[in-house]
Amino acid sequence: MQKRVIWLVEDEASIADTLIYALQTDGFEVEWFPLGQPMLARLEQTQPDFLILDVGLPDISGFELCKQVRTRCDRPLMFLTARSEEIDRLIGLEIGADDYVAKPFSPREVCARVRVILRRSQPVAPQPSLLLVLDEERARICFHGQALALTRYEYLLLKTLMQAPGRVYSRQQLMDLVWCGAEESLDRTVDTHIKTLRAKLRERDPATSLILTHRGLGYSLELA
Repeated sequence: MQKRVIWLVEDEASIADTLIYALQTDGFEVEWFPLGQPMLARLEQTQPDFLILDVGLPDISGFELCKQVRTRCDRPLMFLTARSEEIDRLIGLEIGADDYVAKPFSPREVCARVRVILRRSQPVAPQPSLLLVLDEERARICFHGQALALTRYEYLLLKTLMQAPGRVYSRQQLMDLVWCGAEESLDRTVDTHIKTLRAKLRERDPATSLILTHRGLGYSLELA
């Protein structure tokens, strides 16, 4: 797994060394900048996974540095500062920081805060189950937010599969549940409707393979 990259902007070498050691021990890759302006120049070329900024830098205020960073990237950002007044914390958070740590601090606590913020900032993948939505009141099924054009039996068949994701239904079970009392009861009826359902799902998403065939057993709907 590729290491997360953290940029540390801190002019005090002793503090930087302690944090770098702790972060590297925690599995992060760290790039250190004693000044803010070189970091901004580096930001034109690439972006880290996380930024830690000292507020009291010699060449630029950490608050101003944060403002300029926020015009170029939206990666998680933490302030380090010797000032612990509430107004400073509020300013830091309001201009775009995700956290604010006052000196002196525990390097292990900083590492823990970084991990928590990174977990929270990870994009949430859409749940496959939400891609397929059953609306029983309207007798329709939506896929990727759009209603599928289904025949009566296609709707009933897909509805049956959706109501028990992962369950393997035999052809006979599906016939009994979907075509109960219907004259249409040929052996290949289920297979034909499964084929048309797959085609309609792939019209919306060519890569989809929600309906699985279990050779010699039947069919299931896999949403995860």
